[in-house]
Amino acid sequence: MEPITVKDFEKLASEKIDRNAWDYYSSGANDEITLRGNCSAFEKIFLKYRVLVDVSKRDLSTEILGNKISMPLIIAPTAFHKMAHHDGEVATVKAAGRSDTIMILSTLSNSSIEEVASAAAGPVWFQLYVFKDREVTKDLIKRAENAGVNALVLTVDAPLLGQRENDIRNKFDLPPGLEVKNLVNASKENLIAGKDSGLAAYVKENLDASLNWKDIDWIRSVTGLPLILKGISCKEDALLAVSHGSDGIVVSNHGGRQLDTCRATIDVLPEVADAVQGKTEILLDGGIRRGTDILKALALGAKAVLTGRPVLWGLSFNGEDGVVQILNILRNELDLAMALCGCRDLSVINKDLIVKN
Repeated sequence: MEPITVKDFEKLASEKIDRNAWDYYSSGANDEITLRGNCSAFEKIFLKYRVLVDVSKRDLSTEILGNKISMPLIIAPTAFHKMAHHDGEVATVKAAGRSDTIMILSTLSNSSIEEVASAAAGPVWFQLYVFKDREVTKDLIKRAENAGVNALVLTVDAPLLGQRENDIRNKFDLPPGLEVKNLVNASKENLIAGKDSGLAAYVKENLDASLNWKDIDWIRSVTGLPLILKGISCKEDALLAVSHGSDGIVVSNHGGRQLDTCRATIDVLPEVADAVQGKTEILLDGGIRRGTDILKALALGAKAVLTGRPVLWGLSFNGEDGVVQILNILRNELDLAMALCGCRDLSVINKDLIVKN
């Protein structure tokens, strides 16, 4: 049976991907309360629709940091795409181009910045981790610039890796033949094998847990690319991001993979939007599984949303075409939800659409 929903793809992916990869992609931190909450929080938000509005023509397009895209849906940065499909991130970026949207490439990708950028037909942003060795970080930034990347997305919520218990049980490692391709030049292409998760050990050994707001200024000093901070989860940090000149923020809890029992991102979004007051672009990730989820996020103050796990499910199902299918499902669901709510384009979507129990 042909899958017609994101959940259909999730089920198919769970049957196709091996246990090591599936647990890595799907699991969250500790008891996975936040992982589940990211999705279930949308169920508590209801839409107030309007009728007798001419919605015969609808426009889902938008512009983010100068990047014109066909819909307010961006591919989130997720690691290790070749565990889902042999074409990996190259297939994903080709799907983004066909769908006229942005792909955010992870530092921890199985395909290099250069490989992905050369295959792109649209904007590519690069998700950045800051290494203890700042020369490694600077090299990643310069390579991203030289490859034509349009923006940097700095992950700020991972001084250490959250406790992902399935990865610990599995002693997670990359399958033979796969590596962290962007770090080959720095001899940091392999995870650290041991009794724990290899990725957790890698993060502890290599990433800089001392990262702080002063380092935003350092990153600004070595690049002119737009800088987006991913991992903002309260109004206080959103305001600090604005004061440090962030071009955008992603309201995110790392897909429920870092601190368990923190709030769902859609519950955080209104306070962030109220605090920021349009002074920086706001994006949201976490729990996007339906077009109505996208509509609710836009109504509560996001300019666009990111989706991560569903892209991996589509990739595992049918490579590039599977990712396109996922993006089309969410696009079509958003388009229908907008029509049924009386919204001709994104400019009329606001919090008047929202009723929350």
